[in-house]
This record gives sequence, C-alpha cells and structure tokens, in this order.
Amino acid sequence: MSAINTLLVDDHTLVRAGIRALLRDIDGIEIVAETDNGRDAVALAKELSPKLVIMDISMKALNGIEATAQIRALSPATRVLILSMHTTEDFVRRALRAGAAGYLVKDSAPLELRMAVEAVLRDETYLSSRISKGLVSGLLEGRDGGDATLDALSPRQREVLQLIAEGLSTKEIAYTLQVSGKTVETHRAALMERLGIRDVAGLVIYAVRHRLVNVEGPAPPE
Repeated sequence: MSAINTLLVDDHTLVRAGIRALLRDIDGIEIVAETDNGRDAVALAKELSPKLVIMDISMKALNGIEATAQIRALSPATRVLILSMHTTEDFVRRALRAGAAGYLVKDSAPLELRMAVEAVLRDETYLSSRISKGLVSGLLEGRDGGDATLDALSPRQREVLQLIAEGLSTKEIAYTLQVSGKTVETHRAALMERLGIRDVAGLVIYAVRHRLVNVEGPAPPE
C-alpha cells in the first residue's frame, strides 16, 4: 500500500501531538508536514499535494474553512477532513461548501477518527455522529440555511475581513497578502459597501458574529 501523504493543521501543539499519535495507528498514513495556521497550510498543500489534510477551523491569519477552499482549488484531488470543536450547523455547512470531505468534532471517540479518515479516502463524505440528524437530512435534500451575505463575499474579501478583525493594520494586511496597501483599502471599502457597514469597528463585529475569528465568549448581540 502506497503512503497516504497527510498534512496536519491545528493551532494547538498538544492537540496536533494527540492527533499525530492516533494517525500513526492508521495503515498507510504518513504525516509529511504540520502547521498551526491556514495560510501556511495552503502553501504546504501547494508544495506537497497531500492526499489528506486534517484541518482545524479556528486559526489566526486564515481560518480552516477558507484554507480548505483554497486548497481544494489548488489541488482538487486532496481530501480535507475538518476536525473542530464547533458543532453548529453554520460551521458544518460552510465547511462542506468550501469542499471539505468530512467533518469530525474533537470530542469524538478515537475510533471515529479512523472511520472518518477511511471514509474520506474512499471519496465518501463523512459527518460526525455528533452532527444533528436534522442537518444531515437538510444537506442530503439540498436545503441550505447558510448566510447569503457572507457567501456573497469573495474568498479574498473574507480573508481581508478576518485579518481586519484580528487587528492587523492596512500595511500588515498588505504584507501578509503580498498586495499593495491601496488594494487592501479597496477590499475594505468593498466590504463596507457590500455589508452596509460604515466603519472598521462594524466589520470587526460582523466577523466575530459570523465566527470568522476565534474569540473568547459569545458573539456580540444583534
């Protein structure tokens, strides 16, 4: 059996160590790289073309959902398994729309990780047993209760929005994305117009409410 090159992405070192230990017990799995953020995950996927990516969602610089979409665009043959603490329907829908092949919650039994990995490598879609039956039914029947406004944003706009919400300046965002400051300002203006928001504080609140960034405590009230 040929090695299944695997990229492991999670922003917690101890979590990565635990997942790594479990993956070693699955025949054929070979972890070729690890990283703690979505942006590096995209670069590594482009360089290594892994067969499998185990991806967290809540990470700085680029969240796992946006990273999944970029990886799938660069390498359609790569299968991405989301492994996250989030169980809300919104996260699951967004992950699947981004091209994830499976979604597993982090407090699942170790055996379920093996089941999920084997399923996605068979080109099947795997959803954690913790995901609600109602959501599964809706997905199978093609119903989608996602946020149309968020979906209307381009991948780059969502990326800029996350970086703004993380407190990066225009210069820092430009450096991170390797674009000009003017381009960043254009994206910011487009975001405000598209979302009907008049200031940066409003963009931050929107990003937190839609969980594009990882913060402590509940999202701001409507």
